[in-house]
Amino acid sequence: MTTPCLALLASPSDEAQAALRALTAIHGTHAPQDADVIVALGGDGFMLQTLHRHGGLGKPVFGMKLGTVGFLMNQYREGDDPLERIASAEPAVLHPLEMLAQTESGASVGSLAYNEVSLLRQTRQAAHVCIELNGEVRLDELICDGVMLATPAGSTAYNFSAHGPILPLGTNVVALTPIAPFRPRRWRGAVLKSGTEVRFRVLDPHKRPVSATADSHEVRDVTEVLVRESRDRSVTLLFDPEHNLEERILIEQFTV
Repeated sequence: MTTPCLALLASPSDEAQAALRALTAIHGTHAPQDADVIVALGGDGFMLQTLHRHGGLGKPVFGMKLGTVGFLMNQYREGDDPLERIASAEPAVLHPLEMLAQTESGASVGSLAYNEVSLLRQTRQAAHVCIELNGEVRLDELICDGVMLATPAGSTAYNFSAHGPILPLGTNVVALTPIAPFRPRRWRGAVLKSGTEVRFRVLDPHKRPVSATADSHEVRDVTEVLVRESRDRSVTLLFDPEHNLEERILIEQFTV
């Protein structure tokens, strides 16, 4: 078997940069477009940054945790051969969300989200949002601090902190979760088929401005946001067999 070429990428942290130097000295490194596997050294934030920058290349990504958060990462173990770990790794295929946001200025802004698309109030005024599913109004007015649509991979992040459900991989569903809902007070969100087209319409955007964020890409003063799962775009994350993403999602649900 041919030894795979690695693209070694690291976050700016001292620990990640030290690991990058050590691994490069042993294995060398290639540009992402020339590599067989991308190795991301850092935390979940750096992993998301890597996916946004290089996900379109279609290369599998093996992450190693050298940051503060690492749900999408494998443990970094000094002295381990990453080539051996990659050879035995289990793949997890993720489909991002596509966001198309319309702003008050008339601009249309598109972005991808591997974790979630979230709408948040920009001022002290609560947001008023109408929610449509596949062109049908399902909630005339949600009064809240915000609302989000989360992927299974992102369901353990911001979504879980907002009391949304944790979604197992492979279930082809997404989580629609309100953030601090005021009216309807008892509404806790919904679990939707992944193919559902969700449209958020901001009511009274001049008095109650709202921003939309796809992972870390923020768009201010939105009037309408369309979100759907991308079927044309996917990324493959590689995980150590004993710490695959499905197992982590299960562990998260039984952690007290």
